[in-house]
Amino acid sequence: MPCTEIVYRDKLLWKTVFKMAQNNMLENDTIQLLIELLKIPSITPNDLGCQDILIERLETLGFKCEKMNFNQTSNLWARIGKKKPLVCFAGHTDVVPVGKVEDWQTPPFEPTIKDDYLYARGASDMKSGLSAFVTAIERFLQQHSDFNGSIALLITSDEEGDGIDGTIKVVEILKERQELIDYCIVAEPTSVAALGDTIKNGRRGSMSGKLTVKGKQGHIAYPHLAINPIHEVAAALKDLVNFEWDKGIEYFPRTSFQFSNIQAGVGAGNIIPGELNAWFNFRFSPENTAEELQEKVQAILDAYGLKYDIEWQVSGKPFITPEGRLTEVTQKVILDELQIKADINTLGGTSDGRFIKDIAQELIELGPINATIHQVNECVKVRDVVVLSQIYEKILANLLLD
Repeated sequence: MPCTEIVYRDKLLWKTVFKMAQNNMLENDTIQLLIELLKIPSITPNDLGCQDILIERLETLGFKCEKMNFNQTSNLWARIGKKKPLVCFAGHTDVVPVGKVEDWQTPPFEPTIKDDYLYARGASDMKSGLSAFVTAIERFLQQHSDFNGSIALLITSDEEGDGIDGTIKVVEILKERQELIDYCIVAEPTSVAALGDTIKNGRRGSMSGKLTVKGKQGHIAYPHLAINPIHEVAAALKDLVNFEWDKGIEYFPRTSFQFSNIQAGVGAGNIIPGELNAWFNFRFSPENTAEELQEKVQAILDAYGLKYDIEWQVSGKPFITPEGRLTEVTQKVILDELQIKADINTLGGTSDGRFIKDIAQELIELGPINATIHQVNECVKVRDVVVLSQIYEKILANLLLD
């Protein structure tokens, strides 16, 4: 009888083997580094020493580490080597707030392993990715001190916040120095159902609008003496919801338009409100520019003769990396290691890839499963973190040893 059959038929023995495997995982360098980072409550834009932990490890390897801090934001640019190609790993040490601590099964900044999952704020987004690529670089350099190219890390503590003092500032400095990136891997949690099933080769743009429709406040019993902004804008809102902004293009679905808040009234049931406020958001592809979408919205509103103001905020322009060597290598490594053909798409929210693309020839995002990001009881599968580090290491080998 094969040994595997004995293990799975004897539950007690299976538990013993599983516990031994779990203990080996806990002794893994990647998991140890991850736990160390997860203990730090680095709520955006505060780093609180996470990058110092990474700097200590990187300088031991021979990296030149530059701190580029602005206001409360900590940024790190670390590089080893001067030759091309330059492979850059990018990520962030900041995490989103935890919400109500009492809703967590375990304290959000006390990393806890349960049923092969590691629970903590930032476990998936994205300290697991940080830990995985740092230890991947360590192993790679220990085995290949003479490699063909350079390796860099771009790390910020302002990705989950306003994003004004983080990666965008570092990119400006690198652009001025003509320090350009050939291949960039952002460790965002891109996987959906299984590790490695999704690679992002771009992202949709994001634009928000705050619409104020002006009416005239009055007594609800005398509507002829007032102008009800709710009634005035109702048909226009329906048109905005039903409008076909585009049909979508390769890698990009149709542009999404969603209302997030609508508010009018003063809290009394006998008053016609004087204005209505509506917040909405576009997630759009390169098929439209932000300016074109703004013009289309305003044309719909103008068709109804409305009096209104709109405040626009573009938080990210769409970008795309055509499939090239980086996507080819990454798909091959994932197929070899996990027997999964990774899907390539641009779905999801924004990332700092939108800034890095200005100086990167090719850029992708690849990280752990994103099912619990920004949620209570955020978690990551322990084994996935270890395997992710191995995947990053093999991508490096394919890019820098050929």
